[in-house]
Amino acid sequence: MICEKCDKKNATVHFTKIIHGKKTEWHLCESCAREKGELERPFGGGFPLHQFFSEMMGFMPGGSSDKLLPQAQTGVQCSCCGLTYAQFGQIGRFGCENCYEAFAKCLPALFRKLHGSQKHRGKIPLRTDKGVKLRKDIALLREELQRKIAEEAFEEAAALRDRIKKLEKEREAGGAAGEGKG
Repeated sequence: MICEKCDKKNATVHFTKIIHGKKTEWHLCESCAREKGELERPFGGGFPLHQFFSEMMGFMPGGSSDKLLPQAQTGVQCSCCGLTYAQFGQIGRFGCENCYEAFAKCLPALFRKLHGSQKHRGKIPLRTDKGVKLRKDIALLREELQRKIAEEAFEEAAALRDRIKKLEKEREAGGAAGEGKG
């Protein structure tokens, strides 16, 4: 593929940007990508994955994490290894197994930012047995049902209950035969 900017050299840099829902793809040679400001340094070194995650998490290059945390939490430190939350943001990994507990108050905002949720739901491979997917769907609906009951949204809870019953019947009819597959 030829560079889309100079139409001379081979395109060795391929990137996609999505800004306000609009996707733009570029295929450039290294020099045109550098001119365009898409390369901070020449290729050759490894991709700084920790820097990528640090920027995603909202940590600034100088170690300031105030975008992500209230000022009171930026100085949180692990009592075991001494790692601060700001240092964690710069290196992209914990210093020891106790860091998770030390930064427990800071992590929900981070998880929400990275994953869109604080709770890990997991994924089910497409080729997985239908019974596995049905069991997961039923479990999620039961959680939602409990929330609706707690909110006293009884009409919505009744609709969820009916959906759960329908899925349970479907699982018993078709899912039970496939559950022994593996």
